Amino acid sequence: MTSAVRVCSVEDVPAGEARRFAVDGRLVAVVNLGDEGFRAVDAICSHEHYYLDEGEVDVDLETIECPKHGSTFDLDTGAARTLPAITPVDVFPVTVTDDDVLIEV
Repeated sequence: MTSAVRVCSVEDVPAGEARRFAVDGRLVAVVNLGDEGFRAVDAICSHEHYYLDEGEVDVDLETIECPKHGSTFDLDTGAARTLPAITPVDVFPVTVTDDDVLIEV
């Protein structure tokens, strides 16, 4: 059974950027896509176990890039869009209530 957990406030993640948070024993990258809202994915790259939140966010393509080898991941599905990664990362449903960013884990 999933439950919504408060991860941060909307001010904690600037538009076009990602931040890492510990949620229920795992690391989650919360991404602010500006007008397109917030997304949350596993913060660890499925290829080389590097932090995705340290990579570039492409607001237009809705992707995040791993800074280690350049793999990009779809922020809606978690799918690896570019090599060398081939395994998707987990995605988490996000809701924003007032100033709070909540994810379902």
